[in-house]
Amino acid sequence: MDKHLDDAPLARLEDLPPAYVQSLRDKNLVPLWPSLRGVLPPKVPTRQTQPIHWAYADIKPLLLQAGELTPIEKAERRVLVLANPGHTLEKMQASAAIYLGMQLLLPGEWAPSHRHTPNAVRMVVEGEGAWTTVDGEQCPMSRGDLILTPTGLWHEHGHDGDAPVVWLDVLDLPLVFYMEASYHLNGGRQEVKPGRGEQAYRRAGVMPSPVFGRSGKRYPMLRYPWVDTRAALEALAEDQPALDSVQITYVNPETGEDAENILGFYAQMLRPGQTLQLPARSPACVFHLIEGSVDVAIDAATPRTFTLAEADTCCAPGYTGVTLCNRSADRPAFIFLADEAPLHRKLGVYEVRA
Repeated sequence: MDKHLDDAPLARLEDLPPAYVQSLRDKNLVPLWPSLRGVLPPKVPTRQTQPIHWAYADIKPLLLQAGELTPIEKAERRVLVLANPGHTLEKMQASAAIYLGMQLLLPGEWAPSHRHTPNAVRMVVEGEGAWTTVDGEQCPMSRGDLILTPTGLWHEHGHDGDAPVVWLDVLDLPLVFYMEASYHLNGGRQEVKPGRGEQAYRRAGVMPSPVFGRSGKRYPMLRYPWVDTRAALEALAEDQPALDSVQITYVNPETGEDAENILGFYAQMLRPGQTLQLPARSPACVFHLIEGSVDVAIDAATPRTFTLAEADTCCAPGYTGVTLCNRSADRPAFIFLADEAPLHRKLGVYEVRA
């Protein structure tokens, strides 16, 4: 056959008699073939996720203004959602499975305890003195810390400091909402239990095993301090100077699996002046700059290049190559990444294209 079936035009809905189409609709039936190329396009999926950049310099004053306009009692969670226009702003999603929001907590405030079906993490952007209590474990919040609030676990936020604290929320809310499984329950203040996971699992390669037992917890470590993550990246870069990609994955220290089961989380270090090409992978990816200044070139249908300052965030659609460039010749840059890779692997659709 000379012509690929992918290229062959299919019959359109307009080619069918209107009376026939109406008969199908009356019985809640739809002909597939007019829409087949839309749901099963050739070679590359149809993607609504667009390359997009959210500058923290634009977000912060509006977030602080939200703090003046809406008390925490009237907001429960005071958040500005980072919405991707490709999905429409009303859907409040950054990609097919990722929700992003910048959350503000002011001194003396308490965001009440609740739990919900979507998984969430908090990447602390700025400020000191706040904390998140998850399942009875109180996690201090400092810049660059990653804190898990997994599905079904009670969590609340409080602030004992004297300046605003801001963090980036990353949730798998779009997926859970699409599955018609998204809901929350409210609760009272949690009793703080002794012990913190980041202390028990602080050293790589060893873990607590009292009387030869393991904890058995699905989420034994809830806080990943930036001071430890940054030190791990610097040690990796020093130990392996020829390594192109200095990157770590946030994992469950008991199992080595991804820290949460739908979205993946990573930290990356770019050496001074380094340019790094990332392959085109099936999952969409979010980049949040913790330290430095980085250019992010996204090889989408319409290529885009964004310059990220500290605390800026951008998103790249799946099946798209990305090039990262550290703009500084003297200092390393540090990036937090979130993607949909664990979900893609579970579904068997994860792919890396040359």
